[in-house]
Amino acid sequence: MEMKLELVLIGVSDVDRAKDFYLKQAGFDLLVDTPIGEGKRIVQLTPPGSACSIGFGDGVTGADPGSAQGLHLVVADIVAARAGLVQRGVTVSEVKHVGESGWAPGPHPDRANYQSFADFTDPDGNIWILQEVDHGKN
Repeated sequence: MEMKLELVLIGVSDVDRAKDFYLKQAGFDLLVDTPIGEGKRIVQLTPPGSACSIGFGDGVTGADPGSAQGLHLVVADIVAARAGLVQRGVTVSEVKHVGESGWAPGPHPDRANYQSFADFTDPDGNIWILQEVDHGKN
């Protein structure tokens, strides 16, 4: 039996500010922004090319704002993905890779899968990790 992860709820303190960040700066696509009952609202956005979305809103989750740590966005070109986010105003760490003695600057020299990373946070401190996989195959 297949089980597909389709939605991850994250805690945010200001729904409109978070929606604006994910749409305009992170480049996610808006799927849903609707009331779901008295005083409740759900916003659902999807990273480009992803089968899994994030959701947040009023009365949607008890998760504290900023409590999502290490959500991974897998990209084929970490340098280009980072540049696109920076161009839209997101503060993104420098790219780093797993070297023989720990973290080293820049992408992995061989662009090996699962070895190159960069990170950013949303306005509430939820942490996102860019991770390079299948460089050059897209």
